[in-house]
Amino acid sequence: MIPALLEKIFKPVLAKYSETPDKFLGMISRCADPKFGDYQANFAMAMGKSLGKKPRDVAEMIRTDVLADPTAAALFESVEIAGPGFLNLKISSEWMIRTLENAAKDERLGIPAVSEPKTVIVDFSSPNVAKPMHVGHIRSTIIGDSMSRVLKFLGHNVIRDNHLGDWGTQFGMIFYGWKHYLDEEKFQNDPIMELLRLYRIAREEMDADEKVADECRKETERLHAGDPENRALWAKIMPYCLQEIDRAYERLDIQFDETNGESFYNDRLPGVVELLREKGLATDSEGAVCVFFPGRETPMIVQKKDGAYLYATTDIATFLYRMETFKPDAIYYVVDHRQSEHFVNFFEVTRMLGYEGVDLRHVKFGTILGEDGKPFKTRSGDTVGLDGLLDEAVERARSAMRQNEAGNIPEEDFEDTAQKIGIGALKYADLSQNRESDYVFSYDKMLALNGNTATYMQYAYARVRSIFSRGGFDASAICKTSSIQFTHPTERALAMELIRFGEALDGVARDNRPNFLTAYLYELASKYSSFFENCPVLRAENEEIRDSRLVLCDLTARTIQKGLELLGIQTVEKM
Repeated sequence: MIPALLEKIFKPVLAKYSETPDKFLGMISRCADPKFGDYQANFAMAMGKSLGKKPRDVAEMIRTDVLADPTAAALFESVEIAGPGFLNLKISSEWMIRTLENAAKDERLGIPAVSEPKTVIVDFSSPNVAKPMHVGHIRSTIIGDSMSRVLKFLGHNVIRDNHLGDWGTQFGMIFYGWKHYLDEEKFQNDPIMELLRLYRIAREEMDADEKVADECRKETERLHAGDPENRALWAKIMPYCLQEIDRAYERLDIQFDETNGESFYNDRLPGVVELLREKGLATDSEGAVCVFFPGRETPMIVQKKDGAYLYATTDIATFLYRMETFKPDAIYYVVDHRQSEHFVNFFEVTRMLGYEGVDLRHVKFGTILGEDGKPFKTRSGDTVGLDGLLDEAVERARSAMRQNEAGNIPEEDFEDTAQKIGIGALKYADLSQNRESDYVFSYDKMLALNGNTATYMQYAYARVRSIFSRGGFDASAICKTSSIQFTHPTERALAMELIRFGEALDGVARDNRPNFLTAYLYELASKYSSFFENCPVLRAENEEIRDSRLVLCDLTARTIQKGLELLGIQTVEKM
């Protein structure tokens, strides 16, 4: 990948003139205007002052040293000084062609696996069971899934972990509702909806009557204390709950390597408190057991005065279990931004316990908003159910396909295509956002055939593939035997974008931001569109140019397909 090569070339040169070469490497960036080159470096201005030299003189010194490197000689077509001391870098067309010809023959599109793979646990989705999943679960689920896919593709050992909320206060509320309002027939017909009805009844009564709230809390306490009736009821409910969430994950094409609920760690919680006491980290405060942090007023409570444990205690127990079992290099928690303070405290506790070397990240995200700018709700004010969200997306995809007279799609493929387009649109609409920002949800925008949408990307893929079916060409055979040549500027521009695929994936892995990949795919599709308008493929001037362009077409289609796959989105052959 070009950034890695640029670092390899420039770092030793910069080290000759500065003790901190890394800070200057960050001043190498892509050129905004391709007429100046492909990359630009502006560190000469910053280095000139410390060296007591004119920036252009510094740029010339660096240019001379760089061009003496054989790697640079092969990579660059030109290294030119511009303005007060900018270095404009143009990548060699010969190097680009050789790189793409190798990528065309490679199943991984020329993307190497990392040389030092890490074990990374991605903790995501984590719904509270006993209630249907809703719109609030979608962001954690698909962001975590995409991060996992990218990290695994890059060669890391990824463990996808779904930490279920199967032991919390919602069970006390459901048990209260069960014991007072259960409709056995409704439970037999639709267990999850009946549990949701019981939960809502308990919620309403809790809000209105403190006695009911106290009874619900006691039901939870009985469960945790091992009460036979409540444990039996919990065991009866859980299979239906797990079946329901598994059905949602199947629709979303989400898989996990580990699925342990809070209940799995229940027996470990007393040991966590004991460990924190032994280490001198936990102290008693007003009857509760707390961890205090220097310079902060608010402690982390790990055991309440009534003996109950909190989710902070469970998080510590879960962390210790993961360290013992998997020995990870990193754990990423994909949880919404409202839990930021909790993770600051939790990560500090792990460091206090001696785990400074583990890369712990809170991958936080914002809220999905309705068009009124408030959290996305149904017209009645209820939280939007995940099933309903997916159903509506697929139905709108069906409608759009009928309106566009998708007659080229066989009837037997129509429903499968609608599912892929609708669910893909929903995922891409979320993943294309800056994950830390709130965004306004819109079915119309996410299913648009233009702009940065999954529908546009799926259409771009199908359009490229149609060239091979119309021409009757075997893409694999052409890629193995054909050479690439640049006869028009848009061919080179498309080639450069194809080479930057690895750069986009590195950005996702480094910053945990799938929108880097969606932005890349949209830029690639735009570059392909310009290429297609200016460079006839099937009607090219001669066979050599036609086959060269077919290689670029195949690389584009495969890169879009792989990019969408890493976002958890499937492609369709016809639209």
